[in-house]
Amino acid sequence: QVQLVESGGGLVQAGGSLRLSCAASGSIFDIDYMGWYRQAPGKQRELVAYITGGGSIKYRDSVRGRFTISRDNAKNTVYLQMNSLNSEDTAVYYCNVDDGGYSYWGQGTQVTVSS
Repeated sequence: QVQLVESGGGLVQAGGSLRLSCAASGSIFDIDYMGWYRQAPGKQRELVAYITGGGSIKYRDSVRGRFTISRDNAKNTVYLQMNSLNSEDTAVYYCNVDDGGYSYWGQGTQVTVSS
């Protein structure tokens, strides 16, 4: 089993920045895929960005150029640096990892952007 602990969410004014962290612990085999998703009230969960062990990175169009995903393999941690935040970024953010073919989700961290 892998446990994921997210941190870094909060309330920020439009134009501000936040950095999310997601640390994996437990019986880790080999984490390849690490991703961030978000879910706004009344909407479906959507992919924000992901990064693979080989360094492939993908962003959804609405965050490209504002958000940066990175990882520290030694710490089994994935980060999401979010700049130029706007009200449409308000959501609960979840991290997701794939470890040996098993998918794990974090508990979510709230990001609220005030206009």
